[in-house]
Amino acid sequence: MALNETVSNTPDDFVPMYEGDTVEEQRTHRKQHLAAAFRLFGKFGFDEGVAGHITVRDPEFPDCFWVNPMGVSFKQIKVSDLILVDHKGEIVEGNGILNGAAFTIHSAIHKARPDVIAAAHSHSVYGKAWSSLRRPLDPITQDACAFYDDHVLFDDFTGVVLEGGEGERIASGLGDKKAAILSNHGLLTVGKTVEEAAWWYITMERSCHAQLMAEAVGKPVLIDPEVALKTRANVGSEIAGWFSFQPLYNVICAEQPDLFD
Repeated sequence: MALNETVSNTPDDFVPMYEGDTVEEQRTHRKQHLAAAFRLFGKFGFDEGVAGHITVRDPEFPDCFWVNPMGVSFKQIKVSDLILVDHKGEIVEGNGILNGAAFTIHSAIHKARPDVIAAAHSHSVYGKAWSSLRRPLDPITQDACAFYDDHVLFDDFTGVVLEGGEGERIASGLGDKKAAILSNHGLLTVGKTVEEAAWWYITMERSCHAQLMAEAVGKPVLIDPEVALKTRANVGSEIAGWFSFQPLYNVICAEQPDLFD
């Protein structure tokens, strides 16, 4: 049964991507899922020193976003650790150090894409390994089809992204796609929910891993374009991204309930 069919057959009170009725409830939901996403990134080994960041737009102040403070391990981030930053780079709420690259990249994306609620970027091993090849992902698996004709290649590297102009170039290069491969750098994904953005990152990292493994032993057979597009419509939709994150969220909450502190 297709995911879209599965969702349509759920109980009448099921509301996909529901965040709450009030601004306060929506903010709490976003912050809790953001903290859970960091814990999952830590669990999967996506951390690399102080590199990496996930942001979510505040529901009341759309020109501000919540982000992890620099220097706090993904494996230990709690809801109370998150900081709220405005588009001038000033910390509005919370305590900690703002990662300059996080602000440069994410502020530009949130500004250029009003539809983007959350964005994720890290220096995970397989993503950065694949990015060094300066190639987009191929549709060699069902999961990789989520990104077929829906991700871009940012095909140059000019160093650590700290200047505003570089963030704007990345945002412009992303266009209306859900993901980008930043050459010699890593992966970047976006979504209309924290859950969606985080899931796209997790499955894109795994797709990089799968293609690296496949090409190490032979030449992968590509899925036909028409089939890849049809598959993307199912596994690459907003609801699919949101829904795919739910089992991981439930697991990390059960394993690490302190993330809610």
